[in-house]
Amino acid sequence: MATKIRLQRHGKKGKPFYHVVVADSRAPRDGKFIERLGSYNPNTNPATIVLDFDRALYWMNVGAQPTDTARAILSYKGVLYKKHLEGGVKKGAFDEGQAEEKFAKWLEEKDAKIEGKKTGLVQSKEEAKKAALAVEAKKNAEKAAALAAKNAPVAEETEAAEGEAEAEVPAEAPEATAGDAANAEETEG
Repeated sequence: MATKIRLQRHGKKGKPFYHVVVADSRAPRDGKFIERLGSYNPNTNPATIVLDFDRALYWMNVGAQPTDTARAILSYKGVLYKKHLEGGVKKGAFDEGQAEEKFAKWLEEKDAKIEGKKTGLVQSKEEAKKAALAVEAKKNAEKAAALAAKNAPVAEETEAAEGEAEAEVPAEAPEATAGDAANAEETEG
């Protein structure tokens, strides 16, 4: 039976995630499959890939053909490189120990690269957040200055008007008190 390692789509519209499966090449895309090897979620950054490494290597060794995307996933996880190294051991190019050392070295470099990308994403996100806060603080300061400038002339005019009103009130006050006193005498008498 011709087998393929391919992706089976799941998830809702616009938010897909995939199961990595081994299926008969004649089966429909989301139909019957032989074995599920893992999952692939492209919605996260970097994409989340969970894969049963040993089973994927087994299926590659028995002749399962990966599709283009599945090949990229297997290459990313190192299944294809491991198969390549095992082929070198069978041919006698190097022994099993050297193959394991090469694979371990490659895996460390790959993990370091992935961690570097993750930390870079976190740092860029933090820098963008700081920049946004700085822009927001600048805008708030400009708004406060504009509001203060707008309210300042009105405040000066009201203070001047209050000062004039207070000056007029004391001038009228002695007359009013004299008039009040006269009214008070008339009501008493």
